[in-house]
Amino acid sequence: MADRFRSTEGLIDALADASFDRPPALVSNAHVTGLGVARALDAHGVPVIALDRAAGDGTEPVTHDGLAPPSDAVDFAGAVTYPLEDLDGFREDVEAIVDAAGTEAVAFGCMDEWALAYAEADPDGVRLPYSGIDTIDDVLNKSRLYATCEELGIPYPETHRLGGGSDGTGEDADDTGEIDEDALDAAADALGFPLVVKPARKREFEEAFGTNVLTVADREEFEEVVASAAAEGVEVMAQKRVDVATGRDHSLASYVPPSGVDDALAVVGNAAVRYPLQFGTSCLVETADEPEIEERALAVLDDAGYHGISEAEFVYDDEREEFLLLDVNTRPWKWISLPVAAGANLPMAAYASVTDAEYEPEVAESSEPTRWVYLRDYLSLLAGDDAFWDQLSGDDWRRLVAGSFEREGDLTTGVYRPSDPAPAAKLFETEFVDREYYCSC
Repeated sequence: MADRFRSTEGLIDALADASFDRPPALVSNAHVTGLGVARALDAHGVPVIALDRAAGDGTEPVTHDGLAPPSDAVDFAGAVTYPLEDLDGFREDVEAIVDAAGTEAVAFGCMDEWALAYAEADPDGVRLPYSGIDTIDDVLNKSRLYATCEELGIPYPETHRLGGGSDGTGEDADDTGEIDEDALDAAADALGFPLVVKPARKREFEEAFGTNVLTVADREEFEEVVASAAAEGVEVMAQKRVDVATGRDHSLASYVPPSGVDDALAVVGNAAVRYPLQFGTSCLVETADEPEIEERALAVLDDAGYHGISEAEFVYDDEREEFLLLDVNTRPWKWISLPVAAGANLPMAAYASVTDAEYEPEVAESSEPTRWVYLRDYLSLLAGDDAFWDQLSGDDWRRLVAGSFEREGDLTTGVYRPSDPAPAAKLFETEFVDREYYCSC
């Protein structure tokens, strides 16, 4: 367990006195997803250095709200320059950390900005277990993703591109920072209201608006949101609001090696419960047998030439009676522990691909699904939504309270694990304190 979350200089000093028998993993950010990745790697003896944006002013080792640093799976934890604020500073910090460790390291970016930063900054001494920046951008950019879906015949929500981006590459005619008024009119006429406004690139939209999607109720609100996005240089699209079947969201959790999708390690997960119920984040996910989901997701990844960990998200459209591809995340995500529990340790497979480590998956055939629950959100839903009925059994709750779920049964958790209690204790400490942590994942 990391004894503290250190400043950048403090982390460099601590690593100078450490020794590693294999390349450590650099896991960023250091919250719920990072905790899942760290535990997956630690199960195979991989040392983990958790990196995140600074707490306080970044100069002193102050309390950090991320849940990964206190875990027994994390060996060291500390601050680096936040890449969205200073990519060069991020590169310099990471290179200094790797140099202090005395060995190369393997990067795991657990949010879009971190995965992109490791690829774009390309720090010396860092091995990437996933594709380079150009390939990642092709997959993450929804405008390009939906164009791929069109070519491959993969259903996706009705979408109208509006322009407004200003990435400076000159590759896209609409990426000029100007709104296409004709496209705005066409979208409003075709989709009606309410409709959804989504960015081509999620994270820059989140930085500007505090969310990655906005629902607008009328033409005036539509024009205001699109104009605001254009002012931020963010390319946006208008999308039909899908009549989503609650509890039928599915994702392909996969690791595609450099050899291609024929050798992919993949598990389909059904986000059976979200918090809030309709459009929240996953809080109860279970494995599912949906070959169509796997086939479509791998076709998109194959077309892009992407290798690495990814999550391809689908929703079920009641009106069209089919699954629609919404998004592909080229990184680990909140319920990354589910495929690990099902025998497909995606982080370890990725780590082994760029090191001398060996990993063989142990995906067992079972008539019962493997399930993952994030108790913080699940309990909030039980306490606050009278329409929601508990989907865990009495035996499930007894195993959770006793801690025996870690040794038996088909249930795993996002944070709470009695064998590694510090992250859950940290969550209790921060949950009831009036301060805001910047990331839910």
